[in-house]
Amino acid sequence: MPALNSKETIINVTVVLENNQPIFSYTDENNNPRSGDVIVTENGLILYNLIDKTARGLAFVGAAFSTPFDGVIDQVQVVNNGNTLQLSDTDQVIGNTEFRLILSNSTPSFSSHLLLSPDPQIVNRPGEN
Repeated sequence: MPALNSKETIINVTVVLENNQPIFSYTDENNNPRSGDVIVTENGLILYNLIDKTARGLAFVGAAFSTPFDGVIDQVQVVNNGNTLQLSDTDQVIGNTEFRLILSNSTPSFSSHLLLSPDPQIVNRPGEN
């Protein structure tokens, strides 16, 4: 796998509860609203940073892909004590992949329940590698 350059896309994922229903919203590193989708034209990292406003102790545990073996995303890692989900994308495979962010919670009576986000997607397009 080619070495990744310093290209990073940062997406803040804020989760709030409304009537006990999780509501997800996405912003960029400057707190401007955006979708959770990312278009990739060069190799780099996509970082989803969790902002938990639920008081439920949410943490990332991974991502569930509709097509996990398509090669669009090369590696997924949970870092920063579950506060960041890091996707490595070398942009070697052109196409798109849909996935859901998977989160756990530390609420005692619901600790075995996992939470799924709406489905962002990564779209790899030809670019300079």
